[in-house]
Amino acid sequence: MSTESTPSKTDAARKRFVGAKRATQSAATESTSSAVVASTSAPSKPVQVANQVPDDILNDEALNEAIKLLPNNYNFEIHKTVWQIKSFGAKRVALQFPEGLLMYSLTICDIVERFVGVETVVMGDVTYGACCIDDFTAKALGCDFMVHYGHSCLVPVTVTTIKTLYVFVEIGIDTTHFVETVRKNFEPGTPLILVATIQFISALQAAKRQLESSYPITIPQSRPLSPGEILGCTSPNLNLTDTSTIVYLGDGRFHLESIMISNPSLPAYRYDPYPKLFTREYYNHPQMRKLRNNAIASVESFSSSSSTTAVTAPPSSTESPTQKPLIALVVGTLGRQGSPKVLSNLHALVPSHLNTVYVLLSELFPDKLAKIGRAGKKVDAWIQTSCPRLSIDWGHSYGVPLLSPYEAAVAFGKAEAKWRKASETETKEIYPMDFYSKASRGNWTPNYVEGALEKELAKER
Repeated sequence: MSTESTPSKTDAARKRFVGAKRATQSAATESTSSAVVASTSAPSKPVQVANQVPDDILNDEALNEAIKLLPNNYNFEIHKTVWQIKSFGAKRVALQFPEGLLMYSLTICDIVERFVGVETVVMGDVTYGACCIDDFTAKALGCDFMVHYGHSCLVPVTVTTIKTLYVFVEIGIDTTHFVETVRKNFEPGTPLILVATIQFISALQAAKRQLESSYPITIPQSRPLSPGEILGCTSPNLNLTDTSTIVYLGDGRFHLESIMISNPSLPAYRYDPYPKLFTREYYNHPQMRKLRNNAIASVESFSSSSSTTAVTAPPSSTESPTQKPLIALVVGTLGRQGSPKVLSNLHALVPSHLNTVYVLLSELFPDKLAKIGRAGKKVDAWIQTSCPRLSIDWGHSYGVPLLSPYEAAVAFGKAEAKWRKASETETKEIYPMDFYSKASRGNWTPNYVEGALEKELAKER
């Protein structure tokens, strides 16, 4: 008997769409690995713009000494934060960090309390992205000012319920090494598409300036995101030649997978600035599409059937086989993930012969959803407004269909999905990743503006 352990269902699900990966240290690193460590070219530091910050704050020696306790290549914009809080006259300030920055939270709290004289509150709930900004909870805790770290302004400051400051936390990296890595791996003249997470956008623009004399460079934008910025749920579909190549600057695959899903014909590479690794990345598009198509088809069978259609699961002794299918609409409550407007639009899509119920959840787990039912009947399908990637990455783990808003619109006949009929090798028809785009395909997305997509397409022609 083999002693090799069987991967858990969670591990298998996490790796499901990751294709064969070939990690290659760039030629620049291979040939001069010791030189990279001892490089005389120090990592570039993000430029700190004063933005009218008074000199007495910028030149405060005690404040500047305190700032030295933080990593010097992480721009926490402390001077600006101190100035903004003072100018507003705040009394209690909420600080919200993604998991990777929580280690610096108490140091920043100490600095803010010492140099502004306010009370601080660290928001401890998990923060996956800008959609998780939790101004509602901050206000409920009596905070009158909030600083959200590590993400872009996805929820405008004109919308948040309390005064809000976004700090991107730009990270200084060895831009020279990134540029030389690109040069070593691509022939001059190769069309390159450069994208990154918000922390590396300044480095991306600096790299563009150094590379554009040798390469046709495209830095795409999916508004309201910054040029070159991509999210795990929002990336542009690039109507470019198949000879173009995506180069992603950032750690991890989550954001990169978004632009790979929306551009299946383009090869993708990832430069991780921490270990300085350059890798060719793959995604199992046929498997993902097959799983999502099956989930959509299951809900389609509900919507096209009458009220006497049997449920998908065998009926228990407490339910009739002709009972109406039960569709649960999940309202995401982690920060601002769940959009009431999207929820209302989704509810309007559900055929009247189906039963619906609202469920409020901050996070979705298979075991949690499996316990939720009504009068002894379990839910036949879930439609969740939290994050499209929950459905794409993990939907197959829930036992019953877990659809994103877009997939629900497809199932109920309100959205096109030509990718469902495409062959396994077809890459022309795309699965859209436009959840927060202002040029999205329909009102199942939070920022949908009628006619915006048509205008964007007209510009590209």
